[in-house]
Amino acid sequence: MAVRVKTTDPIWWGLFSAGGTLAAFLLPVHVIVTGVGIAFGWVSPQVLAYQRITALLENPLLQIYLFLLISLPLFHWAHRFRFVLMDLGLRSLKTPVAVLCYGVAMVGTLLAALLLFF
Repeated sequence: MAVRVKTTDPIWWGLFSAGGTLAAFLLPVHVIVTGVGIAFGWVSPQVLAYQRITALLENPLLQIYLFLLISLPLFHWAHRFRFVLMDLGLRSLKTPVAVLCYGVAMVGTLLAALLLFF
């Protein structure tokens, strides 16, 4: 017997939770290492030299890491922003707001994939 899917909400909630979890665990570490660590001298500025970064970006594991670090928080933002707009009184525009929010996240994900993998 075939199961009929009545809504796509589980997909968006799954991307929302994955993006929130990833943003909560990995973004602070990423910011500390690349931003604060260099400013305070904990990390050598040569670590982020152009030649080194371009060489590192050829590593498939780093490409996947950066893709997930960019795309999943975008979907987290899209879902959160959609519900903020609904709470602000745009319930009559439910579908266009959803298309706009998730569309921006999908375009950002596509751009990240194009820049990282091609």
